[in-house]
Amino acid sequence: MSQISIKNLEKVFKVEIKKSWFKNRIKSIFNPEYKDILAVSDINLTINAWEKIAFIWPNWAGKSTTIKMLTWILTKTDWKIEVLWLDPTKDREKLVYQIWAVFWQTSRLWYHLTAKDTFWLFWKLFDIKKDDYEKRLNYLVWEFDINDFLNTPVRKLSLGQRMRCEVVASLIHKPKILFLDEPTIWLDIVAKQKLRDVINKINKEENTTIFLTSHDIWDIEEICNRVVVINHWKVIYDWDIKELKKKHIKTKIIKVKFEKTYETYDLWENVKILNNTWNYLEFEIENDKKTLQNVIEILTNKYPFEDINITEPSMENIIKTFY
Repeated sequence: MSQISIKNLEKVFKVEIKKSWFKNRIKSIFNPEYKDILAVSDINLTINAWEKIAFIWPNWAGKSTTIKMLTWILTKTDWKIEVLWLDPTKDREKLVYQIWAVFWQTSRLWYHLTAKDTFWLFWKLFDIKKDDYEKRLNYLVWEFDINDFLNTPVRKLSLGQRMRCEVVASLIHKPKILFLDEPTIWLDIVAKQKLRDVINKINKEENTTIFLTSHDIWDIEEICNRVVVINHWKVIYDWDIKELKKKHIKTKIIKVKFEKTYETYDLWENVKILNNTWNYLEFEIENDKKTLQNVIEILTNKYPFEDINITEPSMENIIKTFY
């Protein structure tokens, strides 16, 4: 059952043309000229309940703009959006009780208040029962490990601490859809993994739909089960992440440390040597079972080795091929 339906979505910003000469600047005060900047064009997308979707495209290409239109922070220029079977243009008040969005560049926390004070305000805004609120807050504070700075004014928090509090604030009212725009930016490794684990847990236990944009490829791999790739404002790929790997991983990379140094290697046809230093060899082969078996057999019989590591191209490199 679809929770988000986007049909031919478009967003155009009108930007004033800045004049270079003083005389022209004076004229532009009384007769300004504008140009249209296309931010989003012809996006068609359906997102089902409980999905975890990664929304990927280059910088300055409309990811945050799309989220803002879906949550009605920005108005759309044309065509139709439905979120939870509601039209954001007409039913924004009903909609905000069921969704939330976290933007790394914009804080929803009150700057001079503590994070705990902000959570209290959210409790009042969303009309949550007191017992439910306290239980929920205790759970989130524990999961995100924010107890040590819960009573610290937001202005004194680091960006990483603030982002963790932002996500906690977004989950207090148990939203049906959670929009996350670069949620792990500036988080340390431990905090990133904790955030991913909690998001996956909430998705599984509370059936929360996750709409994620991120430049961290590990966010995409560890959270999402579906990836939508956008280029030049068009959907160019929309599929399961496992299918993405299966379809686009065409090679394997083998790294071998030998017992001694060899001048030449007779491995297999179409082997691409990437690095050959002393007794270390790194090479690339075609991603098929027969080739891998034959290469391993040759290595085992002709070139005794101490260690071997077989990897596939990263998700980052796979997505690069789309651009």
